[in-house]
Amino acid sequence: MSVQKTCFYFILSSITVAFIWLLLPYYSAIFWAMVLAIVFYPVQEVLVRSCGGKRNIAALLTVVICVCLVIVPSFVILGSLVQEGSNLYRKLSTEEFDIAGYVTNLHTILPAFLKDWLASLQIGSIEQIREKISTAALQASQLVATHVFSFGQNTLQLFVSFGITLYLLFFLFRDGPEIGRTFRKAMPLSDDHAEHFLRKFTAVVQATIKGNVIIALTQGAVGGLVFWALGIQAALLWGMVMAFFSMLPAVGAAIVWIPAAIWLILSGMWIKGLILILVGVFVIGLIDNLLRPPLVGKGTHLPDYVILVSTVGGMSLFGINGFVIGPLIAAMFIAAWSLFAKEQEIYCPRPDNDAAPALLNRE
Repeated sequence: MSVQKTCFYFILSSITVAFIWLLLPYYSAIFWAMVLAIVFYPVQEVLVRSCGGKRNIAALLTVVICVCLVIVPSFVILGSLVQEGSNLYRKLSTEEFDIAGYVTNLHTILPAFLKDWLASLQIGSIEQIREKISTAALQASQLVATHVFSFGQNTLQLFVSFGITLYLLFFLFRDGPEIGRTFRKAMPLSDDHAEHFLRKFTAVVQATIKGNVIIALTQGAVGGLVFWALGIQAALLWGMVMAFFSMLPAVGAAIVWIPAAIWLILSGMWIKGLILILVGVFVIGLIDNLLRPPLVGKGTHLPDYVILVSTVGGMSLFGINGFVIGPLIAAMFIAAWSLFAKEQEIYCPRPDNDAAPALLNRE
């Protein structure tokens, strides 16, 4: 490699790293602009044809649709969550919720075999258990208060990110095909490989967003309504918690409604507990089992265990953005190694490739 090419590649790499570093403070705004552009791009194409090929007008209308369908409801829900979080913190900090009394009452109505079982676990006396639960509730209330206060401090940054998202979204809708062609040409890959990666990227984003969001909103809405109907306080907050956990295939909203149902039953409210169990099993559970395979698994072509691990890992690294970034990285990883395996079969064929299927098919 010549000195000129080496210097050029060094400058190219340095400028690319510097540019990425420059965008990092608002990477979430840029990322969600790309995600919304991919998800709503079919709507943009329909509007382009309806507007006689005027991409500016079509892009503006598509941005308005995104604002009405996604961004405004998100702000409304976020505002309600902040309000419920503040109320929960106030009640916990002022001891309006007598958690210690609840624990004591619950322990008194437990059957004798359950009391013996708890004693065999050696987790401490009822006073120690009550103290641990009270401490955990206090810490949770402090966490809620911290996030509420942080939301108030970061309101300006939130609106700046919102403006960046809308601004980029307009140009991604308007110039999407041209940006895609430029990016495809710039990729140091063959046309087939570049097309394969871009197609996989688009499919995973659409499947993850459409599938996870539809499942999460449906399960969260059903769970929140049931909690509200049964008189459980902070129903909206618990509904959003169920929506969050429903993004995890093997965990789901059951991690919220099962403990709530057990608490209702042990508290003597048998009918409410049974109603919650029936709704959880036959409504909330069926929503996940019926919708996840066609909406998520079919679009990503990823096994459930890969989706689970990549989603959890993505959320631990990137926060809420990780439920898209995690499966996306996993899908691109599998796509890259699938292409590599195909090339190995073409250029480095193994003599036992044809014999293996015959051996596997023998009964």
